[in-house]
Amino acid sequence: MKETIIILGAGVMQGPAINIAKELNLHTVVLDGSSSAPCISMADQFEQIDLKDKESIEAFARSLLKKNNRLGIMTAGTDFSASAAWTAEKLGLPGIPYETALNASDKSRMRECFKKAKLPSPDFYTITKETQTQFANSVCADSFPLPFPVVIKPTDNMGSRGCRRVDNINDFPQAAKSAINFSRSGRAIVECYMDGPEFSVDAIVYHGKITICGLADRHIFFPPYFIEMGHTMPTVIEKEKQDALLETFCQGIHALGLSEKENIGAAKGDIKLTEKGPMIGEIAARLSGGYMSGWTYPYSSGCLPVRAAILAAMGREPDSLIPNRNWTCAERAFISIPGTVKQIFREEKKGEHVNDFFLRITVGDKVSFPENNVTKCGNIIASAKDRDTAVKAALTAACSVLIRLDASDSQTSAFLKSSEDFPPSAFQLTDDLKTALSKLPETSNQSINNKTLIITPFPEFTSSNLTDYMGRTVLEALEAVRILTGLPLQIEALKPSENAENIVRLGRSFWASLIRGSYQGAVYCIDNLRVNEKIHQT
Repeated sequence: MKETIIILGAGVMQGPAINIAKELNLHTVVLDGSSSAPCISMADQFEQIDLKDKESIEAFARSLLKKNNRLGIMTAGTDFSASAAWTAEKLGLPGIPYETALNASDKSRMRECFKKAKLPSPDFYTITKETQTQFANSVCADSFPLPFPVVIKPTDNMGSRGCRRVDNINDFPQAAKSAINFSRSGRAIVECYMDGPEFSVDAIVYHGKITICGLADRHIFFPPYFIEMGHTMPTVIEKEKQDALLETFCQGIHALGLSEKENIGAAKGDIKLTEKGPMIGEIAARLSGGYMSGWTYPYSSGCLPVRAAILAAMGREPDSLIPNRNWTCAERAFISIPGTVKQIFREEKKGEHVNDFFLRITVGDKVSFPENNVTKCGNIIASAKDRDTAVKAALTAACSVLIRLDASDSQTSAFLKSSEDFPPSAFQLTDDLKTALSKLPETSNQSINNKTLIITPFPEFTSSNLTDYMGRTVLEALEAVRILTGLPLQIEALKPSENAENIVRLGRSFWASLIRGSYQGAVYCIDNLRVNEKIHQT
């Protein structure tokens, strides 16, 4: 029988690992808790096992070991590196000790390791469901053990689920509850907020040797949450700062015990560059998800970290990870305001320099403004010889995806009428623009059947340099409205001689919807006029 590799996870992020394992002529076995995971059919064999159930994974792997002269186990882009380590340790396969894997998957243990090694890492403490309730009832701002702002996150989850910044004591109880609910162990970590740009790095660890795969800029938005709207590789920061970030990352790998001489595996780090220098966000004992290890690194450098990780898991020395190209790769996400997907429009032309298009939603799905990195609508990956071209190609392609929402969903209406800080408005108006908006006339007519739609001018806004969540200008957002509605929308001033009976003027409510929800809000406004008209007709 062929040499066999077990890959934990059969999702999109594990697709490159499955493909490469097959190319290496390995019998490829994937495990996943879902029988409908998208990459199951790519593998030679599938077994449905809950990836948290390390004992069942061990038992299954043991059954394979009897039939194979060489067996390996690995994961990439999941938070189940501890399950892989447990099995590897129990069966004597290449990997890292289970306790070491826990150091790199439990954020509380991780912080303790960094603290013991005196590495730059924020002060922290750990809470549970019981202690957070007691704490919230007894503490006040003056006695809070850490200075605000703080960050609270589950000790054992990924994708920024349950992770947010907390600026005051009043917001703490709800944030703590959310973080603990996202934790499998019912625990969360509270730590001092680290201010500064963030970077991601992957590495292969083979018998104590750390090989860096590359360093990427992360683009984080929408506080108090930490939503990665994309990443770009390679980073553009100065070489001296790159070296400092990577040195801190390697020190963190050592502190967690990942680089002991007998250990084999991978490491993924999120590092911040603060005014005090590099500080460690977290380090995981696996390759990164978020399309980085399987797509961004290869497009940018020509190297295949996933291939190296598979070879290491099979007990073979990884191929060289020396870059053989120097391109820029840009990944960008596209998102939605709350509602139900009615239509997804995307131009058929893929776009020059665009490598991949990943759509996470389909018609009928409920969507929401992202509070973590799992609830985005999709991603675009582009690459080019120069950074500006790659970034522009990714952004243009992301903006070309238009999501129309069902006009009957009250969640969209509630969002458009809300003035809360989060989710934020697509366009952030100045006080002068808010005043100008308030002076616009309201929509003139509720019936649009066989009428000409004319938009009341709002020149202060349309001539501004404001952009929405995705970087669209006001005029580009209006063009998206035209594409989705199919209406020949015009912006015209009121004419004394115009026949009001044949015209519907879109006024203040239309512009307010556009400002709050970009093209999606404006389309929803028009679709609601159509819905209301049908209701009146019946």
